[in-house]
Amino acid sequence: MTRQKKIRLGMIGGGEGAFIGAVHRHAAGLDGHYELVCGAFSRDQDNNTRTAQSLDLPAERVYDSWEEMLEQEAALPENERMQVVSIVTPNHLHVPVSIAAAKAGFHVFCEKPAATSFDETKALADAISSAPVLYGLAHTYQGYPMVWQARHMVESGMLGKLRKVYVEYPQGWLSGEEESHNKQASWRTDPALSGASGCMGDIGTHAFSLAEFILGDKITQLCGELNTHVDGRRLDDDGAALIKTDNGVTGVLIASQVCAGEENPLKIKVYGEKGGLEWRQMEPNSVIYRPVDAPYQVFRAGQPSVCEDAQSQLRVPAGHPEGYLEAMANLYTAFAASVRSGKSGTADKVPGLASGIRGMAFIKAMLDSSGSEQKWHSIADNHD
Repeated sequence: MTRQKKIRLGMIGGGEGAFIGAVHRHAAGLDGHYELVCGAFSRDQDNNTRTAQSLDLPAERVYDSWEEMLEQEAALPENERMQVVSIVTPNHLHVPVSIAAAKAGFHVFCEKPAATSFDETKALADAISSAPVLYGLAHTYQGYPMVWQARHMVESGMLGKLRKVYVEYPQGWLSGEEESHNKQASWRTDPALSGASGCMGDIGTHAFSLAEFILGDKITQLCGELNTHVDGRRLDDDGAALIKTDNGVTGVLIASQVCAGEENPLKIKVYGEKGGLEWRQMEPNSVIYRPVDAPYQVFRAGQPSVCEDAQSQLRVPAGHPEGYLEAMANLYTAFAASVRSGKSGTADKVPGLASGIRGMAFIKAMLDSSGSEQKWHSIADNHD
């Protein structure tokens, strides 16, 4: 068997003190498909240097800015320059860096959300569609094998005609004035860096994307409310919405960052005429199945009854837990397969541009609904 060369990866953002950059580096390295060859990790040059040194990168492949990195990497011989750029910056840079990278011919793997506003996604869509590159979005929870099992159970008719969905993502880390001393909280609550929504942009988009993925259906309308509970905070830290899908499913979506004591208990429940299912991020190896006429069952990762899509993304035998890093690694590994196949646009089994646009359309509808007396607002993902 011929050994495949590693894909040359560059990273923009993710310097010392940035949680998500290290997560991406660990995930990209887990299956051995990537080699980190360059980076522009921070505009703080001391931080940038320390991060590069900790990663053992040569000084000539460490750049003072993302603009310099894209320009200098594009000038290198084709067999030396980076092939994929991982964007792990605050939200306000996601679109400008993604567009510049695509125009320079680099594949893009970007943290979510795709943009800071729905209007921004028009320029992003134009750039990606006109370049022979892939665009992937880090909706990490779609990398969990048992999320694919839940989707399979819906697709195969185990629940019958769907009726209800409940998806919630409560966190507690912003219950106090964290932005006064926590860098991660500071930029996430700054509209200039984060966008027009705080909580919904940060974790509400995860709940929205997860629901659409498992249902195989689009959420088309919502009646939403956004709240800001901490005095002086400039963006929402809490919100909820009644939702309706294209196929008539109704339900509730909740996201909050002021649920004191909560960690990351993302959870989804789906109910149909024949039964229901439940998946929880904090116990990700299980899907609970509740048929209407029999005792409930638990599908466990690695068991023979689990579908092929779920089995293909597992690394260890049944009973051994796999978690958040492995889920993101599944996205990076699927992205690598599409890079090697010469594909452009959207990588197989990886959320792409369409998912990013849907997420921003959701945020726009939440903002519009929360600020209006009108009950229902449509989630429109076209730019006409």
